[in-house]
Amino acid sequence: DPLAAPNPCVVLKQLVEGQWSEVGRTETMHGSLNPVFSHVFLLDYFFEEMQAFCFEAYSASAEDGGVEEDTFLGAAEWSLGQITITLPLTLGTWGIPLITMTLPLIPGTWGIPLITMTLPLTPEMDVGYTPDNHDPTPNPGDGDEGSGAQWGRRQQVVNNNLSPTWEPFRVSLHSLCSCDPDKTICVVYDYNTSGKHDYIGEFTTTFREMQEVSSGKESSWDVVSVRYPPTSLHLSGNGVVPCSVEKVHTFLDYIMGGLQIYFSVAIDFTASNGDPRSEHSLHFINPKEPNEYLKALSAVGEICQDYDSDKKFPAFGFGARIPPNNEVSHDFAINFDPDNPECELSEGLIEAYKRCLPQIQLYGPTNLAPIIKRVLAPVSEEEDTGQ
Repeated sequence: DPLAAPNPCVVLKQLVEGQWSEVGRTETMHGSLNPVFSHVFLLDYFFEEMQAFCFEAYSASAEDGGVEEDTFLGAAEWSLGQITITLPLTLGTWGIPLITMTLPLIPGTWGIPLITMTLPLTPEMDVGYTPDNHDPTPNPGDGDEGSGAQWGRRQQVVNNNLSPTWEPFRVSLHSLCSCDPDKTICVVYDYNTSGKHDYIGEFTTTFREMQEVSSGKESSWDVVSVRYPPTSLHLSGNGVVPCSVEKVHTFLDYIMGGLQIYFSVAIDFTASNGDPRSEHSLHFINPKEPNEYLKALSAVGEICQDYDSDKKFPAFGFGARIPPNNEVSHDFAINFDPDNPECELSEGLIEAYKRCLPQIQLYGPTNLAPIIKRVLAPVSEEEDTGQ
């Protein structure tokens, strides 16, 4: 009996262009009624997209013949948006708990280094050569000019100074070192107004080493000229590059931290949309294809509803004559209930819009101020009460 002593595994599928496509599967836990899977699925998160996933549980057969030969235990479908705000999440089928999952946010490269550079330069003059007053400028990044490598930053010029200290600057890790903490280089040039800058020297370090400096470890780097022979100009010195990293929180950080999205809808019912009875109108209800407003309500509503705890959205209209007095309104509930303008889920928005359209007359002018004040009112109330 495969249910008495199951060999459970979970198959993860994603809905892509209307078809379920397998993303991967966990390992099989032989003879386990309460398996804990160690397999990790790596998923890219896109807030602006509806990312639907299906979790299918199977009891694997003795033969490795694929899921076709396995016993199906159950399935659950969730969007990635729902998963991010309800963890730890228990998925089930037919009311029976099936899978409990966690969703660790993998630390990425979401940091902005704050870098300060100090560079004492000691010119070593050769016979017949007298150095100019130097205007050094540093260029941290992967490689140097002319190499075809990507440049991370060109810092400002410090004029006529052999011991320059540059202003602290912020640069993304992607620009600085292509998000690789063990790779970076800094090249220093003598600035010329002609645009043909003279190479002074370079030092090689890594972002990881720069962080060690900021944590209190004493470290510095020699700036040396590696392009010219000793019979030419050689400049060397000790460069100090303190560095700190400021955490840049992503949208997903806020979502997983409990952020709720207050989603409100305002629909333009001015006459510039065209007569709703005409197929050329943006409000024309085509039984074969949704109009542009229906497409927008569905696309935005389906995504935002995952991040709203009560799944109810206030929906208003503006620029139309409304019943019962046929007066122009720039702030009316499309369900005609001013005390409760909320619609449940994106489907509720769509139904309220369809019921509203035949009862109003598109008019004008376009006046957004009442709607904006109406939507901001709850926000102002929360700021005043602190709740």
